[in-house]
Amino acid sequence: MALLTAHDIGQAFGAFDVFTGVSGSIPDGGKVGLVGPNGVGKTTLLLILAGLAQPSAGSVQIARGTQLGYLPQEASQAFAGHENSVFEEMLTVFDNLREDEATLRQMEHRMADGDHSEELMASYSQLQERFEHAGGYDYQIRIRQVLTGLGFAEEDWQMPLHHLSGGQKTRVLLGRLLLEKPDLLIMDEPTNHLDVAAIEWLEGMLKTWDGAILVVSHDRYFLNRVVTVIWEMNRTSMAHYRGNYSAYVQQRQERWQQQIQAYEDFQQHIEKEMDFIRRNIAGQRTQMAQGKLSRLAREVTAVLIGGLPALGMLNSKGWLQTDDHYGITRYGRVATTVGELQQQIGELRPPIRPSTLRLHLDSEMRSGELVLRTKSLEIGYPGNKLFEAEDIELRRLECAALIGPNGAGKTTFLKTTLDRLEPLHGEVILGASLQIGYFAQAHDSLNLENTVLDELLSTSAIYPSARHGTIWPAFCSARTTCTKR
Repeated sequence: MALLTAHDIGQAFGAFDVFTGVSGSIPDGGKVGLVGPNGVGKTTLLLILAGLAQPSAGSVQIARGTQLGYLPQEASQAFAGHENSVFEEMLTVFDNLREDEATLRQMEHRMADGDHSEELMASYSQLQERFEHAGGYDYQIRIRQVLTGLGFAEEDWQMPLHHLSGGQKTRVLLGRLLLEKPDLLIMDEPTNHLDVAAIEWLEGMLKTWDGAILVVSHDRYFLNRVVTVIWEMNRTSMAHYRGNYSAYVQQRQERWQQQIQAYEDFQQHIEKEMDFIRRNIAGQRTQMAQGKLSRLAREVTAVLIGGLPALGMLNSKGWLQTDDHYGITRYGRVATTVGELQQQIGELRPPIRPSTLRLHLDSEMRSGELVLRTKSLEIGYPGNKLFEAEDIELRRLECAALIGPNGAGKTTFLKTTLDRLEPLHGEVILGASLQIGYFAQAHDSLNLENTVLDELLSTSAIYPSARHGTIWPAFCSARTTCTKR
């Protein structure tokens, strides 16, 4: 049974169509990954499917009684007005259970005082059975498991929600949703604020999830381990693939190759038909040439409108009888002359190859062999030492990853190596002739009054070659992972 069905969904803002033609259904227990380029409208689609926004076109049907849960990318306002601590917020999921628990305690007190009436005993037995079946004896264990799994240390459980960062609030909301166990859990980038250990824990939780899942993620490893269907979204449609992310990549390549072959076969068909039409349109076989012209014109128009798959629909008797019903003439006139047909043939384009990222970071100048060296480094703030770092040396052309749990001090370490924070002890030595680029989490170096183009061009003051398309150099900040001590 489908929990959610979307039919021909579209969203527009003014005259701008964000996306159109999105359809799909999610069955009970289905695990769907939604992928697509940035800006294509994935978050907007999730809001529509979650019932938090209305589409400009199309419809969404949700099965009766289906409970939805939605996790946004950022949940900084999710707990506005809540005075609860982290643990108290988790307890709100089980308010009904806690009421039953209090009622059971009251009944037990009555029995301890000598009330052993049949009515009381029957009510107690019935309520206790319901309480046990609903998980009444282990809900606090489940809360502890979820908070620990999502990276909250026990000393953080009593922290008021309004003291949390935006990322911490998003983790709290994710934890609450996991405890609520909705029939369909919709998540927008759930791994954004999780460290490696928390991501692995979440993967294990979702792999055994009883309900359905729809998740947007750019983490292919997460998608590989969690989902069994991929929806690939673009501006005008959505393609469906069976399997995880790796299976999707392979199938997409195979589909593209099939489309290329179909395109080449169609081009050969066009050349053969056009050759016959040109040779006979004014000769003794004019009627046959006119028939081929009409047929080919309809085929070309169909492909221009609906792509190569439209050729299959064109063969249906209904389409041959009534063009407008299937959209052939709705979007443009079918060619009636050789010249018009030749012009439309020139508008045909081969299928677009699946995009791949090819990023080259080349510096215009050569730095010294030494990029970074630390000695006896202690990271933290006055009165709050986070960790001591082993002596580190990063040399030219080396690329390092700095990993560790949330709150360990990774960002503080980066700021210290960049001389934006003073170390508590020790020293940081940067090499000669370095150009350093720092991509911060908060992007606080952006001028929010600029357009995107103005902001990019403003880099020319620092990197003049940016105006000529050169990508400025990046700085790999540490070769050795740091251990909290």
